[in-house]
Amino acid sequence: MVGDSLNKTGANLLIKALQENNINRMYEIVGIPVTDLARLAGLRGMKYYGFHREDSAVNAAAATGYLTQKTGVTLTVSAPGFLNGLTALAQATKNCFPLIMISGSSERHIIDLSQGDYEGFDQYNAAKPFCKKAYRVDRAEDMGLAVARAIRTAVSGRHGGVYLDIPADTIVQEDTADQSNFGVYKLVDPAPKQVPNDEAISRAVDLIKNAKKPLIILGKGAAYNQTEKQVQQLVAETNIPFLPMSMAKGLIPDDSPHSAAAARSLSLRNADVVIVIGARLNWMLSYGDAPQFNPHAKFVQLDIDATQFDSSQPISAPLQGDLKSILGKLVPALLATGYQAPTAWLEQIAQDTEKNDKKFAQRIANGKVAQKFGYYGAIAPIAEYFQQHPDTYLVSEGANTLDIGRDMIGMQLPRHRLDTGTWGVMGVGLGSVVETGKHVVALDGDSAFGFDGMEIETICRYKLPITVVIINNG
Repeated sequence: MVGDSLNKTGANLLIKALQENNINRMYEIVGIPVTDLARLAGLRGMKYYGFHREDSAVNAAAATGYLTQKTGVTLTVSAPGFLNGLTALAQATKNCFPLIMISGSSERHIIDLSQGDYEGFDQYNAAKPFCKKAYRVDRAEDMGLAVARAIRTAVSGRHGGVYLDIPADTIVQEDTADQSNFGVYKLVDPAPKQVPNDEAISRAVDLIKNAKKPLIILGKGAAYNQTEKQVQQLVAETNIPFLPMSMAKGLIPDDSPHSAAAARSLSLRNADVVIVIGARLNWMLSYGDAPQFNPHAKFVQLDIDATQFDSSQPISAPLQGDLKSILGKLVPALLATGYQAPTAWLEQIAQDTEKNDKKFAQRIANGKVAQKFGYYGAIAPIAEYFQQHPDTYLVSEGANTLDIGRDMIGMQLPRHRLDTGTWGVMGVGLGSVVETGKHVVALDGDSAFGFDGMEIETICRYKLPITVVIINNG
């Protein structure tokens, strides 16, 4: 009876529900009221990573979600710990990384009457604006359902962060319901495929096949959805040039002759049909506006979320669905037309690329001179290392360090580059360094390093194969 009683506590049911859904890692900072929950997770075989600050733990869990397509899970203490993690929860949601942030909290009746509990704070309502959805679990018997809802919310549709509020009493409460499985179950198809209709595909194909200067923009959504084989086929067989956003670098190797990265300004200013795959026309793409973009350009946009269409520009051919399903219909339909991007357009991009590459090479050469040693000289050997060791992961943040490093360090494999992403929040670098099993280079500006520099100790404690490089601009 004692063993059965322990199996039915809220803490044990939470762990059972996570493990039933193949989640076996937890990134956290422990303390009241989640200390025993964390201990029990370790005893039940969950891999535990203890950090120095909650935002670093949340960033690590979010990066895991991005790299694996499995929901990352993080655990924080109440009130101040919850607030420390809130920025990173919002960051994960803005970046569309699947994440569950679990926080211990005070009892609701104390909070609602403002009776002044230890670290008392209305976490549940505070979290709502910063995540896809917030749930609170007041009964142990609901733990399995809550975990299932949180996972499905995080990974389905537009991915993002979910907040799970666990009051202290729920952690130790016993499930009194008569359930053989204690309400714990494995989700069936947590992120169902969404296939676009044939009419939408035909509309997009008709637009692309008449393009004189087409351009593909690849976003981190295309990287998350593991579309590399499809986009590589699309580019190789149509000769459409592509422009990768920073975290989409490596979906197609950066040294591909179809890359327009070094001719970014020219390609955006002149493209007449822009195919946006897993990217958003936000500040990072100047909202699709002139003069950065051709004012007469037509847009084809591939996205899971229809609210992203027409957010900044009229979208002539919206394609809603998961990216693999869209590309699974779009690529063969376009290839069946025999379409090839005009040679003159490719030559124009190639000429601009050659001109800009020469300028960039001179900057690097100047940077290697001792008395002029700066960003270019410091980052050049790192770029050379990545060329020789393409299966190394790069985590980068800062201002000039991030921007110059993005241009200098070529990526050959998908999902091997992580950075601040859509929000541009500092302090993600060392937190985003996760256990990949591969060598990781964390490239930080000196200010960026200051936000989470204590996680150096975390790296050492877990003996992670990570090299940290700090660019000090004085």
